[in-house]
Amino acid sequence: MGSLEDCWKQILPSQAHVQFKPPTLVLFANQISSACGYASAATGPFYCPGDRKLYLDFGFFEELRREFKAPGDFAQAYVIAHEFGHHIQNLLGTMDKVQRAGNNNRLSVALELQADCYAGVWGNFAQKQGRLDPGDVDEAIRAAGAVGDDMIQKRTQGYVVPDSFTHGSAQQRMQYFTTGFKSGDMKQCQTFK
Repeated sequence: MGSLEDCWKQILPSQAHVQFKPPTLVLFANQISSACGYASAATGPFYCPGDRKLYLDFGFFEELRREFKAPGDFAQAYVIAHEFGHHIQNLLGTMDKVQRAGNNNRLSVALELQADCYAGVWGNFAQKQGRLDPGDVDEAIRAAGAVGDDMIQKRTQGYVVPDSFTHGSAQQRMQYFTTGFKSGDMKQCQTFK
């Protein structure tokens, strides 16, 4: 969280001309109530724009390792950076615009892919700070692919329904993380075109 805050304290004002305000981190197990409603551990990590809190259930990280075959500390950091990306979208007003547009899978996917790209922007910052170890980026890319809608649908129901995607395919998620990582530029994270 400290690295993410350091990153966005610098990048958000310089690249988007918006003042950074940190989210609150809430750790939970089993279940929790937020301004976005009740959530169980099955929900996984999430960001609630209503209270500007990032909710982490550490049981998810075990599931990421075991079920999704995406182990490693940087795979976990990617997940946290993705949720932090939603906070950045909230500060920019992007989440509000998507919410006002109503229930729309295409916009939901664009929102999630942009959060992946913002996670990559943070990864670029962390690399420049000398905070990455060999193999870290591969862990993040593997995790991004593992939580693609197509991979989850194949694992849980045995077939893929692209029209029902809410987060994007494995390929898209890996692509947008990589785009943010290589560029370090928020402007490269335009997923709503």
